[in-house]
Amino acid sequence: MRDLWLISVPLDNTSVKSVEKLKHIIGQTYRASCYKFTIPDLKVGILDSLLCVSDKLHTLDTLTESVMKKTCQCMREVMEQTENVLANGVDMMNYVMSFQWDKAKYPTTLPLSSLVNIINKEISQVEVELKSRSAAYNNVNASLQCLERTFEGSLQTCSLNGMVRKEDLVVSEYLTSLLVVVSRGDYGNWERKYESLSKFVVPRSSRKLYEDGEGGIFSVTLFKRDVYEFKAKVQESKFTVREYCFDLEEKQQREWKELSIHRKEQYGMFVHWLKVNCSQVFKAWIHLKAVSVFVESVLRYGLPVNYQALLLQSDRKCSAKLRQELASLFMHLDPTATVSETDVTCDIPGLCQQDYFSYICFHVNINMQDFS
Repeated sequence: MRDLWLISVPLDNTSVKSVEKLKHIIGQTYRASCYKFTIPDLKVGILDSLLCVSDKLHTLDTLTESVMKKTCQCMREVMEQTENVLANGVDMMNYVMSFQWDKAKYPTTLPLSSLVNIINKEISQVEVELKSRSAAYNNVNASLQCLERTFEGSLQTCSLNGMVRKEDLVVSEYLTSLLVVVSRGDYGNWERKYESLSKFVVPRSSRKLYEDGEGGIFSVTLFKRDVYEFKAKVQESKFTVREYCFDLEEKQQREWKELSIHRKEQYGMFVHWLKVNCSQVFKAWIHLKAVSVFVESVLRYGLPVNYQALLLQSDRKCSAKLRQELASLFMHLDPTATVSETDVTCDIPGLCQQDYFSYICFHVNINMQDFS
């Protein structure tokens, strides 16, 4: 399991030397890697607007992460298999490690509040559309599954479509055919009894139309006037009359074919939408993190803007020791801080800002299985 951390330190001489020292030792000591995380020069604006943006970022971050997880989880459930979500053609981990700001989608000439509003609108639209598309697909799927259940089960309950043909049934002004379910062990008993169950049964009219491992479907022809009495006699003899309407069976079969085609179409469109929007929401989330690093760096280190952002990737087993190393290297940024005070954990999944570090730190605690 790997951890990703976004950190930001000022570009003073001491911090620059600490970063070089960090790069030199983490690979050998902590099985970690360090990457430059490039954030463009964004418009700072006035302090009040910067503080307002900072307040909004945490709420939007929580919403974005939630929508991303729901979208990726929905894709896994719909596809019924695991598939990595790609962002710009690469997996999520590589996208973060090689992050480049999308200036076309998020123009750096806009104020920070406008950039946050763009991301907020984008995420909110995905959330609303996800609910709508998911409900529509689930309704089609549930209707199809409900109909398919009628095709399953025992001969007493399952659909007889394909087992019984229209020409197997006698339908006239005076005569009709009934279908009777007979267990395998009672075939002989049925053949001996059925003609005597009513004096209006047509002799030698019973034919076996279908059978499975447990029993068979037999047809029997009789006068319509005697149907009620015959059914009662059949029940007394421990056989089962199957109610059957050929037109209804055909209608259900047509509905099943139509729903199958509709679900296939819905599936293709929904999966495509999910893949596209899983990627888009993830990219928006990382851009949001870049904004968070920029805002917190300006608020912490002041103007003019002069900081560097780094992405650390480490083995989770080494995370605690790496935190201590970072605290030691950058203790000069907060003389009152101690190593023990910075050794805190984050149990909230996703990118979450720690309570306090002497440097800016966002802990990437992504379990990639949540998004693949």
